[in-house]
Amino acid sequence: MSVFCGLECVFCLGCSRWAWKRCTYIGSDDSATWTLATPDEFEPIPRISRAILAVYEDDLRNPKFLTNGRYNMNPDWVIKRVTYQQTLGQAPPYLIYTDHDNQEIILAVRGLNLAKESDYKLLMNNKLGMEMFDGGYVHHGLLKSAIWLLNEESETLKKLWIENGSRYKMVFAGHSLGSGVVSLLTVVVVNHRDKLGGIPRNLIRCYALAPARCMSLNLAVKYADVIYSVILQDDFLPRTPTPLEDIFKSVFCLPCLLFLVCLRDTFMPEDRKLRDPRRLYAPGRMYHIVERKFCRCGRFPPEVRTAIPVDGRFEHIVLSCNATSDHAILWIEREAQKALEMMKESSDEAVTTAPAIQKLERKQTIEKEHRDAIERAVSLNVPHTVTSEDESATAREAEEEPSTASEERKPSISIEEKQPSTSGEEEPAHSPDKEALDRKSKSSGGRTNWDHLVEKLFHKNKSGKLHLQRENVTE
Repeated sequence: MSVFCGLECVFCLGCSRWAWKRCTYIGSDDSATWTLATPDEFEPIPRISRAILAVYEDDLRNPKFLTNGRYNMNPDWVIKRVTYQQTLGQAPPYLIYTDHDNQEIILAVRGLNLAKESDYKLLMNNKLGMEMFDGGYVHHGLLKSAIWLLNEESETLKKLWIENGSRYKMVFAGHSLGSGVVSLLTVVVVNHRDKLGGIPRNLIRCYALAPARCMSLNLAVKYADVIYSVILQDDFLPRTPTPLEDIFKSVFCLPCLLFLVCLRDTFMPEDRKLRDPRRLYAPGRMYHIVERKFCRCGRFPPEVRTAIPVDGRFEHIVLSCNATSDHAILWIEREAQKALEMMKESSDEAVTTAPAIQKLERKQTIEKEHRDAIERAVSLNVPHTVTSEDESATAREAEEEPSTASEERKPSISIEEKQPSTSGEEEPAHSPDKEALDRKSKSSGGRTNWDHLVEKLFHKNKSGKLHLQRENVTE
């Protein structure tokens, strides 16, 4: 009897310890060891946040969300605005904006619309380990949306970049659902820069606000030099490893789902998570805006921490009443702007002395952090991770290929909505050759070939036109 009483006491103590650790875990603990961001590297983020928020507006001349000229955007520089009626459910609404003041071409994509069925279909078009791309796993539905978006707007973006002297930055930005689309769009563009006129990699940027988990860890680290994720304190989405389709199926019982995920992950070893190649993560370099402290009421002056984490990459659910409100684009924009103003004030106060971190030194530090993160991923045996030396060698080989041969290999990728065939004859979506192609793509960790990508996601009819493959989405 005493043995059972002792076991019961041990069990109760263990449960109490777990409950205490989970209830006292706060969002700022995820980035406690990170370095502080500098004003120069964080400066674009509030501005990009406003560009994303502009997608939600019906008329930038009469804004509803930010008034008194807070957008600081010229409505005449909006090149294109695309709504749900025009995307036909293939992608969320977006706009293309040319920021001549900052020499940027911005493609901004809005987040999830809870009232739109097409957004749910986009999220649910995925299964664990369903899609492999560039040596890692990605969200199938978001990748399809990114490919559709690139095919729709590649000529527009290419024309804008060339017309502006081929020197503007190409910026892809998105919030929530849109962050997953633009992150995978960036990965595709980096691998196929000729689609945008041969734009250099250092002119491509992606800002994922409240990012969705859309790519495996090796890809998240590999593209940390071009993809920047911005997370506000306790935001639930970057921390939830549960597939996106399951999260939004359970949106009306989200607290219950978060608690169950928290309980499950408590008993899952960290190395087991890292060894699972199908597990998806928030992409790129992280910028964590921290504004609340443990057992303290209200919001404190925000500070921004940054790093390229490999292990401990927002793996813990935060049981917080702000887990959903911190996901809102309005709060992210507001706190990001406040944090930037505070960083600039601190810099102005120290204007009489040399800055602690010189611009060139910080740039070199950022590059070193990226290399160190890749090496860290290799040392932890993260599946499909390629070292920085191997990646550089692959990039050099790709650049040395003759451009004429490259053009011969690339098919036309105009997309039309699939219509019933009058003759009843269409090339089957799945064939032995395609299955062999899939196996070849999954076994390769190198640069993804555009032919392989197009053949995996589309199929040709008898006339040779490409059509999106449509899967039956299980509810």
